[in-house]
Amino acid sequence: MNRSNSPETGFIDPSGANADAIQDLTEDVLNQLLEQLETANDRSPLPDVSTVPTGTIPDSPRSETDLLNDLETIVAGSMNPAHPGYIGHMDTMPTTVSVLGDLVASAVNNNMLSVEMSPIFSELEVQLTETIASEFGLGPNAGGILASGGSLANLHALSVARNQAFDVHDSGLAGLEGEPVLFASDVAHTSLQKAAMLLGLGTDAITAVETDANSRMKPSELNQAIEQAERDGRMPFCVVATAGTTTTGNIDPLPAVRDVVDDHDLWLHVDAAYGGALIFSEPERDRLDGVEEANSVTFNPQKWCYVAKTCAMTLFADLDVLQEDFRIGAPYMRGDDAIPNLGELSIQGTRRAAVLKLWLTFQHLGREGLGQLIDESYRLTAVIRDRVANRDALELASEPELNIVCFRATPDWCLPAERDALNGRLQRHLLSKQDIFVSLPTYRDTRWLRVVLLNPFTDKMTLDRLFDGIDLFLEAERP
Repeated sequence: MNRSNSPETGFIDPSGANADAIQDLTEDVLNQLLEQLETANDRSPLPDVSTVPTGTIPDSPRSETDLLNDLETIVAGSMNPAHPGYIGHMDTMPTTVSVLGDLVASAVNNNMLSVEMSPIFSELEVQLTETIASEFGLGPNAGGILASGGSLANLHALSVARNQAFDVHDSGLAGLEGEPVLFASDVAHTSLQKAAMLLGLGTDAITAVETDANSRMKPSELNQAIEQAERDGRMPFCVVATAGTTTTGNIDPLPAVRDVVDDHDLWLHVDAAYGGALIFSEPERDRLDGVEEANSVTFNPQKWCYVAKTCAMTLFADLDVLQEDFRIGAPYMRGDDAIPNLGELSIQGTRRAAVLKLWLTFQHLGREGLGQLIDESYRLTAVIRDRVANRDALELASEPELNIVCFRATPDWCLPAERDALNGRLQRHLLSKQDIFVSLPTYRDTRWLRVVLLNPFTDKMTLDRLFDGIDLFLEAERP
């Protein structure tokens, strides 16, 4: 094939003919990247200004020097989760081996559509998802599929739940006698609404169940909502419990929710995208009691297990439901009796081999490494929780159950109607003066500050800067 218009390093020659040039380019890119990552403390958690390179396509290949300069600018202008002061979202610096695993997966470029196109990775995904399903206690027939994010994982679970409940795999929803509905707490993730929309149910098909003061679904309210839906001629089929709410990090009472679900013979899906990591912490895993009774679980190791994005999964207590209620065969792919073609069982057909970086992270950190990171997060969470509680001018949104603390400034000299603006100014002050980034979510119709303690290099000194900044700001703002 004529490649005269391509640069010498456009592809890695499988015969090694351009090995020296490829080596030089690879070293230049990695050395520059490592230098930027190793000095991440010197950049703000969020850049003041980001310079975006041109999106036009040049007629001729650009020089490698130009590309390196643009790459340096791109990294410098990107979100900087490696900074210990980046404590505002469920994003963290990834494990070293997951970054390298991404590189390897990209280089070999296998396709998770079929066993034929990803022989090792397909088997590894089957084995590893079975192992993780076992950690959740989902039973001997459990397993799962990786997905590019929790939204797709939730969509996958609800698709299977709908298909099993109404047998609409082939004929669709048109012939149903009533409107299918599902139930989730009023602080559940918005991906559920997207899933309902995509499944042809509409966002109104999700009934929001009232939560208590700590953002936990009330089982009695759930039961009433299901009974009301049945009286209205609607057709309940699924309840979604949350193990780690996005804003406050709280966990629905899973055993009590399961009791209600059993009474009405519904599918139970647990969105443990964030909180699912607790299965690797001996002191904290009991917080997930009841998850073993779920029909399906969403889990995102890209969050509290430090795997580079994206890496999520849907786990099913009975993996056969995928074959029976979801599978679409791909006749152009050779089948395998031992290992299924995962693209036939997942929402995505083509997928990259995200399982490699997940497997590498588990192998490199082990249970002890993962457990320690989670337990250290809890130690810092307790420090923040106590410091907030000991300041009259601050208010907790809920009692923390994970490594998330949601709070706001409510000094008595600030009118309630002005507190959203005050907290917005406080957030900006912490970033500009203390190099601390906390997020500013809307929770129960007001603005709050949210801290997520994920970064392995966040320490007590970081928290000291956080509260010094809060105290100085409130003193300066006092009339």
